Amino acid sequence: MIAPPDRMPLPREFFDRPVLEVAPDLLGRIVVRTTPDGPIVLRITEVEAYDGGNDPASHAYRGPTARNGVMFGPPGYVYVYFTYGMWHCMNLVCGPEGTARGVLLRAGEIVEGAELARKRRLSARNDKELAKGPARLATALDVDRSLDGTDACITGETPLRMLAGTPVPSHQVSNGPRTGVSGEGAVHPWRFWITNDPTVSPYRAHTPRRRPS
Repeated sequence: MIAPPDRMPLPREFFDRPVLEVAPDLLGRIVVRTTPDGPIVLRITEVEAYDGGNDPASHAYRGPTARNGVMFGPPGYVYVYFTYGMWHCMNLVCGPEGTARGVLLRAGEIVEGAELARKRRLSARNDKELAKGPARLATALDVDRSLDGTDACITGETPLRMLAGTPVPSHQVSNGPRTGVSGEGAVHPWRFWITNDPTVSPYRAHTPRRRPS
């Protein structure tokens, strides 16, 4: 049986391109997260691009570490990091192996398995808020560090895989500065989102954290 076009796997070649090509092209694509309770399916509505060693805001800017090693591997793999001591965020590696470029998944629409996502996102006031922001997205999909290094291009029943979905026409894509990025990286308009989509997270400029007195 042949899968419909929107449910065809995204091939590795899709990710083996410049990060600023991959990032907007991920809008409208599908993430399938297979859990013991059933699948959760998300349509991507907002992303941010990070350009490895060329980008001071990238985790890979200063080279490989135990934390970011997956970013230096082949494209099409999942990079998950833990932040602020409480949240996970999910990225997809792209570009040639060794270049450490990646796309942060910032927001999406849960199109299947919303009942499972709701159990993980009890504070969401409605389904549009289930994956509205990178930490919320990871929580809704039950993504944690155990998925770091997962190959998202493999077909079949895998923990997480990427499907073709329906690409968003360029005239429906907006872009601007990345949320919460400071310094040299703040000037890059490398956040991309589907214009007027209600699941997209609000933009917030970087706010320096104050040390306790």
